[in-house]
Amino acid sequence: MQQPLEFYTAEKEHFEQEQKSLRKQLALSSSLRLLVFLTAVAGIYFFFGDARMMIYIVVIATILFIYLLNKHSKLQYKSDLNKALIEINKTEINVLNRDYFSLNGGIEFINPAHPFSYDIDLFGKGSFFQYTNRTVTNEGRQEFVDLLTKNDILNIVNKQQSIQELSKKPKWRQQFSALASLVKVEHPAKEIVNWIQNYKSVFPKFLSFLPMLFSIITLVFIVLIAMQMIADQILLLWIFVGLGISGVYYNKANELYKEASNAKDTFKQYHKLLGEIETASFESQILKEKQQEIQTESQKASVIFDKFSKILDAFDQRNNLIIAFFGNAFLLRDLKLAHNLEKWMDSYKTKVSDWINVIAFFDAQNSLSNFAFNHPNYVFPEIVQHKNVIAAKNLGHPLLKDLQRVDNDFTIENQQFFIVTGANMAGKSTFLRTVSLSIVMGNMGLPVCADEFKYSPIKLITSMRTSDSLAGNESYFFSELKRLKFIVDEIKNEDYFIILDEILKGTNSTDKAIGSKKFVQKLVSSKSTGIIATHDLSLCEIEKEMPEVQNYYFDAEIIDDELFFDYKLKEGICKNMNASFLLKKMEII
Repeated sequence: MQQPLEFYTAEKEHFEQEQKSLRKQLALSSSLRLLVFLTAVAGIYFFFGDARMMIYIVVIATILFIYLLNKHSKLQYKSDLNKALIEINKTEINVLNRDYFSLNGGIEFINPAHPFSYDIDLFGKGSFFQYTNRTVTNEGRQEFVDLLTKNDILNIVNKQQSIQELSKKPKWRQQFSALASLVKVEHPAKEIVNWIQNYKSVFPKFLSFLPMLFSIITLVFIVLIAMQMIADQILLLWIFVGLGISGVYYNKANELYKEASNAKDTFKQYHKLLGEIETASFESQILKEKQQEIQTESQKASVIFDKFSKILDAFDQRNNLIIAFFGNAFLLRDLKLAHNLEKWMDSYKTKVSDWINVIAFFDAQNSLSNFAFNHPNYVFPEIVQHKNVIAAKNLGHPLLKDLQRVDNDFTIENQQFFIVTGANMAGKSTFLRTVSLSIVMGNMGLPVCADEFKYSPIKLITSMRTSDSLAGNESYFFSELKRLKFIVDEIKNEDYFIILDEILKGTNSTDKAIGSKKFVQKLVSSKSTGIIATHDLSLCEIEKEMPEVQNYYFDAEIIDDELFFDYKLKEGICKNMNASFLLKKMEII
């Protein structure tokens, strides 16, 4: 299988060559349009006075110009799509080289109250979200955030299968993302869906046939006038009739147009994405089910969306004074389009939300599958149901560079607690985040950074980073107590993997030791599973009292007046602390 970096480099070079060809075609297209225009001007000059020839020249030149303009628009769209594909591959090359800090970090999703996302840096600068997110639509980004944070342990094998299948379709994923990136949507799809679902028809039902009837009468009048069977003035009077009828409903049509124009870009974007989903071939259960959700008995969802998009485009032409005047005077154009809009919304308002959700699903899945494709050496967790919650070999943190990362074997049984001690900067916090993130990734169906990972699915809850609140008039200690109370309440109803880092930091050492010991005993007796990191060696005494508790540590050594870490998890209690050494080394004391 082609390695990710090789694939992205080859694709980037391919699209760059394609872009050179497209630039030449665009230049030629512009030159041809200019040539047609100059030829028409020259023809009119030479045949000036010959009305028939001048008409022929104008008609032929107009047809050619429109043809070339349409062809140029298609070339420009292809060029823009090609540029998007180049940028996608450039981004992936940069990310593989660990240059991803310019990407969206999802700062708006940081939530200190969440069961685990704030503690393990799921969002923000240098976060897992920033590293993995490739969503293009607003709805897809929210779907991806929901997948990261929902703590869902169901259907993991099916999730893995869908991610594995999509990971093998990198060209399809890139095409989907490139198409989605071409139209910048100003109004969220949720806002558009709410408008469509809650819209009440304001135009009378007889408008369903009136514009057609009016257009037929207009055509009859034009034919009769051409045959000199009726006076020209009748058509002039008919124009005022058309404008009068349109004027009666002008305000309603104008209000509908303002609302509908917000949806134009959204539907122009989404009908192409629905088309990509419809034409793809999927095997995994989840992907096939999502694909079936956009199938209707009569027409494809992409065709239905495209029709709505074309109605909106046509409605947008009412800003052209010539089209607005003659269209309403002869055809009652605004009323016809308003009826078509209302008819479409009434027919499909219950389906729109589902279809947009399917697009959001695939947008989010593309990010997950892209991560899997970028890490072919990672392993999909083997889902098991036995006494071990996690049994991992060479488990590491995916955001650390390969050459800098130190992996650890890690096995923990159900209802077992590890108390981890260690010197400052020895690796405790990184290890806690590594285990936490591997649980989150495993629950999402992602491969994890390990050589082997056997996993009995469990939800995650953490307390690793607490802060005081001046706005809420809360002390640090009270904030920490609230967090611990939250954990205690949650584990009453469900099994959780609990990860704590230095609990009860906001009180004195004696009180902390007593309180921490009692809290750990409560957690263990609740038949929960987890890890507690601490500098308080007295907590390690619990191992002697409760067989479910086991001590581990990260060590530090001072060699030739320098501090060394191996970042390896070892069984036992840490004896080497380094705070005094660091204070002296940095000449603080």
